[in-house]
Order: sequence, then structure tokens, then C-alpha cells
Amino acid sequence: MTREESRELLTSMMESPALLAHVRSVEIVMEAYATKYGEDSDHWAITGLLHDADYEKHPEEHPKVITALLEERGETEKAHAIHCHYTKWGYECETLLDKALLASDELTGLIIAVARLRPNKLQDLTPKSVKKKLKDKNFAAGVDRTEVHTGIELLGVDLDDHISFIIAALKPFEKEVIV
Repeated sequence: MTREESRELLTSMMESPALLAHVRSVEIVMEAYATKYGEDSDHWAITGLLHDADYEKHPEEHPKVITALLEERGETEKAHAIHCHYTKWGYECETLLDKALLASDELTGLIIAVARLRPNKLQDLTPKSVKKKLKDKNFAAGVDRTEVHTGIELLGVDLDDHISFIIAALKPFEKEVIV
């Protein structure tokens, strides 16, 4: 599947500007992690882009609709990673792709939420500021803190380093991802 095909699939399933910005932010982070780990950047970016593709139109079935479509296309590794991006669905993170998506999804959303409150958005955001909001369960209450910590543990990264990496990856795309 090409990026163009994945964008067409995404836009056929999702219209919300906020959700489109979220999946774009996860796409960016996943591409950056693929580059860091020497993996296929298109493969990882597409997985990040499509991870919530069915959420808007099929919230009760999410992620089964998008994963079924991917499996029909032979994209089983992407489908498995998408099944793994929330541990409560019961899929085991097996690959680095699975672990990176789990570790990046919720935390990327939190980082964007923190950046929205700041005058300089992502440009001077620090791990300290993000961790303060991570501890505040009332802030961005939809972010599952357990998923954030589980993902970091499975990926085997330091929290500060992971936050810094995500911020650095997103900075050049700030106008696209902060809506």
C-alpha cells in the first residue's frame, strides 16, 4: 500500500479535522521512529496514519473495520500493529512496529494537547512540562496513562527521551498537527 492509497482510504473513512490532525501526528512520529530504528519509513508511517481510520464512523467496532480492510489487502503487519495500539483489546505486541505504535499514540495526543496551551506551542515544550500534565489525570482525561506507561516499557525507552523524540519529530509540522 502506498501513502497515496493510505490517504485515500483514510479520507474515505474520516472527516474530523481534529482526528485527521491526530493521525497525521502519529504518522509523523512513526516515520521518525522508523528512521531511527532503520525500518521501512513508509510502512511505519502508513501504520500510524491508519491506526484510527475507522474510529469516527465505526467507534464501536474500532479498529476491526480498518484492520479487516488492511488484511484483505495483505497488510497483515500493519493490521496487527493497529490491533495492538490499545492493550485492552488483548493483542500481544510482538514487533518493534507494534510497540512503537502503542508507545506513541496516546503520548503524542497528550503532547499535542499540552502544546495547544502554550504560546510557543511545540517550539519550547520540554519533557518536564509534558510529565507534569501526564500526572494530572484531569488534563486530557481521554489519554490513558496506563497505555502510555505500558507502551514506553514495551518499547524500552526512557520517558524523557521518548517525549523529547516526539516533540522533535512534530516541531517541523506544528501547523499541520495543532488545530
